[in-house]
Amino acid sequence: MKRSFIAGALALAAISHSYAADLPPSPPPVRAPVAYIPPAPVYNWTGFYIGINGGYGFGSSNWTDAANPVVGAGGSTGNFNINGGVVGGTVGANAQFGAGVFGVEGDIDYSTIKGSISPGAPNFCSTFITAPAVFGATCNTQNNWLATVRARGGVAADRVLFFLTGGLAAGNVQAGLSGGTIGSTTYQSNTEFGWTGGAGVEVAFTPNWTAKVEYLYVDLSKMTCNSGASCGFDTPFTVPANNSVKFTTSLVRLGVNFKF
Repeated sequence: MKRSFIAGALALAAISHSYAADLPPSPPPVRAPVAYIPPAPVYNWTGFYIGINGGYGFGSSNWTDAANPVVGAGGSTGNFNINGGVVGGTVGANAQFGAGVFGVEGDIDYSTIKGSISPGAPNFCSTFITAPAVFGATCNTQNNWLATVRARGGVAADRVLFFLTGGLAAGNVQAGLSGGTIGSTTYQSNTEFGWTGGAGVEVAFTPNWTAKVEYLYVDLSKMTCNSGASCGFDTPFTVPANNSVKFTTSLVRLGVNFKF
């Protein structure tokens, strides 16, 4: 009896195994498809652009009269502060090679940078102006336009560009006297050329729009001011002074550009 039970169990197991072997394999589990998301393209800085800029300038001016017979050779006001706002337009172009970005940029700004120094020893204004008509006047320097043409070079980290810049600068330097017995200021104005250099960072916040912040140092050549009462006299005998007027400024500017 026991042997018959064991034999029957073995036979049943063999039949079950044979039947299971004849069944097709189970299909793999169905998985939901995963959408392919391509990586975001790296920003390319190559192209032409136009924009606007604005900011603040602060620096110094210096009046010097090397031939003044009263003060002696080298008479000077010393440096006095000048400051004011600037706003204007920008145009430029970039070319990108790997992470390096190289280009050229130009701008022209309306400027309100100005300053003055009042008379009083040892202030040059009170000692070199010896003609009675202008004695005790205030020395004034101002600038009402400023332009630069610069090379730019930097390193791009996708949408962020770190750059250095430098080139030529031009602007008008105006010098004049006021106060004392003169009354209102009469300026002599010359267009002067010099150099500029600085650095900044620019960010592309859309494919076509970028924003930047930059610092520029501007040094214009000395202006010679020699138009009579506009810039003082060396003696009481109405001899025009050949005063040189120095103008340097630091610019901190924000800008927005549209890249084509």
